Amino acid sequence: MADPRYSTPIAAVVADDVLERFLRYVQVDTQSDDDSETYPSTAKQLDLGKLLADELREIGLEDVELTEHGYVFATLPGSGGPTVLGADDKAGVAEIMGAVAYLAAHPDIDHAPIRVGFTVDEEVGRGVDHFDIERFGADFAYTLDGSEIGRIDDETFSASEVRIRIEGHSVHPGTSKDKMVNAIKLAAHIVERLPQDDRSPETTEGREGFVHPTRITGTTAEAELRFIARDFDAQKLAEHEQLLRSLADEVSAEEPRATLTVTVEESYRNMKEFLDADPAVTEAADEATRRTGLEPWREPIRGGTDGSMLSARGLLTPNIYTGAHQFHSVLEWASVQDMAASAATIVELVKLWAEPEWATRRSGTSDRTAASPR
Repeated sequence: MADPRYSTPIAAVVADDVLERFLRYVQVDTQSDDDSETYPSTAKQLDLGKLLADELREIGLEDVELTEHGYVFATLPGSGGPTVLGADDKAGVAEIMGAVAYLAAHPDIDHAPIRVGFTVDEEVGRGVDHFDIERFGADFAYTLDGSEIGRIDDETFSASEVRIRIEGHSVHPGTSKDKMVNAIKLAAHIVERLPQDDRSPETTEGREGFVHPTRITGTTAEAELRFIARDFDAQKLAEHEQLLRSLADEVSAEEPRATLTVTVEESYRNMKEFLDADPAVTEAADEATRRTGLEPWREPIRGGTDGSMLSARGLLTPNIYTGAHQFHSVLEWASVQDMAASAATIVELVKLWAEPEWATRRSGTSDRTAASPR
């Protein structure tokens, strides 16, 4: 049987275009900086934004803009209600650009209007900090981000960042007996008391959550530990956060001369609790995948997407596969066939939302659709 990734007409047409764009985009250095106070966190991310804005104008899209925060927005008019597409990973970027280029070149195709958006800083969890949903102008959206072919994501971790700051007391080591309070050693005490057989990325899978130390900095006088806490269940996430508070309290009780401060900041929420309120948004992505000859499948993401935060803010945003593999490693890769299949899924999705049957499935809303990668 022929592989549907090769035989789908739309995928075959867009394959070369998607590959050409992907190879062009990966040459642009867009790495974020987690410690930066600016937005975007690195100026070089704007280089890709400028390139995308120019290409969108060349394709013929309307209202192309590169915002002050580095977002790229554009509109492709349609014959039904408005839609949204956006991306931050370069496979997703290439797929969205390939899909809208195909639609712009085939005005005879009946499709919903498309609103296109590209974000910055998703990899450091700040992709939509300044994302203006009203300005974006869609009723719902889809991200295009790393996942295996045919996978539609509607569930993510809920996540928070926990920081433990330790203030010790530095004295010259030659005269420090009964005086020095070494913040680095106290930080080490906290790390060594973390669960050894569970609650860590190294020991969990599936729907199991974890507490993960990601960074330790400091001196004898002061130190800081950074953790990420993750779980699909909000109550269990709260338990992970409390574990870290309790460990800090223990060390503080053992060394009362030190000052330990714990801060917890919500990173994102499990998108499923919001998407379940309107199943048609995710079901449409399933159907669009089927129309490309693939069978959609779902699995909880042991991570998050920009869609997690957008869904919590009211813009329902499940994720569509890009076909990428080996994420965040030196072996990360994507095949042109999978990227073409993803682009074809986008085309089928916006065609679908122009159909009366689907346009009326979302009770109490208009018939606008959106797609946006993590």
